Amino acid sequence: MKTVNGFLALYANEKGEALEHPRFGMLGRTGMEWVEPQSEEMIPLPEGASLVAVPGHVPIGFAHDKAAVIKTGFNGRPVQAVAALLPQGFTRTLLPACVNAKKKDIPLLGYAAVGFRNNKIWVAAVKSDEHRKWHPCYYNTAGLPGRIQRMLKKYPDNRIIRQLASCSLQYSCYTAQNIFYGRWEGGIPTMTACNAECIGCISESHAAAGSPQQRLNFQPSVEEISQLGLEHLEHAREGIISFGQGCEGEPSLNADIIAPSIIIIRQQCQAGTININSNAGYTDGIKKLSRAGLDAMRVTLFSCRESNYNCYHRPRNYRLKDVENSIKWAKDQGVQVSLNLLTMPGFTDSEEEALALVSFVQKNKVDMIQLRNLNLDPELLFKHVAGGGEIMGINNFISYMQAAVSGIKMGSYTHPVNRG
Repeated sequence: MKTVNGFLALYANEKGEALEHPRFGMLGRTGMEWVEPQSEEMIPLPEGASLVAVPGHVPIGFAHDKAAVIKTGFNGRPVQAVAALLPQGFTRTLLPACVNAKKKDIPLLGYAAVGFRNNKIWVAAVKSDEHRKWHPCYYNTAGLPGRIQRMLKKYPDNRIIRQLASCSLQYSCYTAQNIFYGRWEGGIPTMTACNAECIGCISESHAAAGSPQQRLNFQPSVEEISQLGLEHLEHAREGIISFGQGCEGEPSLNADIIAPSIIIIRQQCQAGTININSNAGYTDGIKKLSRAGLDAMRVTLFSCRESNYNCYHRPRNYRLKDVENSIKWAKDQGVQVSLNLLTMPGFTDSEEEALALVSFVQKNKVDMIQLRNLNLDPELLFKHVAGGGEIMGINNFISYMQAAVSGIKMGSYTHPVNRG
């Protein structure tokens, strides 16, 4: 099979093995369209990525100048679509080209298109940040259970540590594990409730696919929060503590507990970065946290166009204007602000979305855009939202943002703040 760029389609056989199909070229998906990948949209499958079958889906390939369903493998047996899950630091450029043959809901995962060329597996992705701290080889090590037991023994009454132990072992959460490894960004969950009902929430089910994590079910005390925060910032390498994890709700709603915790931490320790991952809809809470000594805020954002923002986030008791007010207030207090941009090929890189994002970033003086692959079935997403205008491609979108917004930093995760 000859294709423009030489990529062959991959499929998963009944054993779950990924195999190339010599009769079909690779296609990817952007928005609602099947597309043949450009060479610049593809990289060799990086270390730490994993190949997975897409449940209930069959692949779409390219043959005889048109897209076609790949019904069987080279041996005539039934097939499943195959995709890659990318590690931190990589942003997907195309979705897998496949169709839901069994009308089965797929897990909340960030599936990326894959193909085969020159005896290598390639993935539709671009490296968007340093990969070092988030390489899977540094996590789920043989020594992790022992580290967890030592921390539990040191702080037997701290319920947050017990929650993080569960997240580390049951969900392999990297920010939870970093608490026990004593390094980098460590998560401190504190809040059970949320003021949004995001379609792709990973800890509370708002969609048919369900939630992959169980949400925090208790309210930590100031003592528990400050105790763990001090433990991490005093001992961690390049330490960051982050409020607002996948296993909790909106942390700014808990500002009356978190703010005094931050004050206690900063009275005893000036090292490291205190960060919040927030939807920033509760401005009063952001004000309290900023005054208390917050260093960084990462605001989760799907769209800067209010109709699409509301369709995805489904905010309760706040609007996008409140998010802007929170960012402005935090910036005035010296907090570094990043956008946690939930990225979907064919939506995020549409002309109208990109123009709205540029306006939002310039108006609110955002310091960084963190590209985060949106873990959601595109069929579900595109029932609710619509892009607009020409699709520029994720690579071109990144270049466009860097050219349009002078000094904007592009990446994938929170970096330590230089507090001078």
